[in-house]
Amino acid sequence: MKIICIGRNYAKHIAELENEKPEEPVFFLKPDSAILPKKMPFFIPTFTNEVHYEVEVLVKINKVGKHISSKFAHKYYDEVGLGIDFTARDVQNKCKEKGLPWEKAKAFDGSAVIGEFVVKESLGDLQNLSFSMKKNDVLVQEGNTNSMLWQIDELIAFVSQYLTLKKGDVIFTGTPAGVGPVAENDILIGELNGKKSFEIKIK
Repeated sequence: MKIICIGRNYAKHIAELENEKPEEPVFFLKPDSAILPKKMPFFIPTFTNEVHYEVEVLVKINKVGKHISSKFAHKYYDEVGLGIDFTARDVQNKCKEKGLPWEKAKAFDGSAVIGEFVVKESLGDLQNLSFSMKKNDVLVQEGNTNSMLWQIDELIAFVSQYLTLKKGDVIFTGTPAGVGPVAENDILIGELNGKKSFEIKIK
C-alpha cells in the first residue's frame, strides 16, 4: 500500500504557513513504514525540534484504478476516516529554503496516524464533513470538507492521472488551519462528525 498526502487543500492553512495557493493539487507520498502502529504512542524523532500535527480526512481506496474520471471516483472508495500527518516543520522549512524534497520531514517512521475507518454512507454528505482535533482537551484544529479547494472525488481523479491507485491505498486529503507543535506527554484526540476516530499520546 501507499499513502498519498495532499498539500495546500485549505485556503486558511495555506495562509498560516505563508505558502502560495496552488493551481492544481499538490501531493507527496509516505511509505507504509510511516504508519503509526495501532495503540502505539508517537515518539518525537531525535532529528527534529519542531514536530507539528496536521489532522486530515482520509479515504481508503477499494480497487485498482488509473485515469479515473471525477464522476466515477466515488466507486473507488467505501470508507472514510481521520488521521494525522506529522511533520518535522523545522526540517521541512530547511528543505523548502534549498528547493529540496520534503521526504525526511514528512515520510519518517510513525509520521502517519490512521484512525478508525467508517462506511462512507454513514457520514452523509462527504462535501460537508466536520472534523476536529484536541490537544490536551483544548480544541486546536477544526475543519469541514466544504472548505477544500479540491473535493475527494476531484483528488482521486487528479492523482490517478499520475499514479495507479491500488486496493488499500490511503489518501490524506489535506489539513485545515491550526497546525502546531507537539510535546512530550501531549494527548491528541481526533473526531470525525462528532465521533472519536483516534487518540494518540506523544512521547
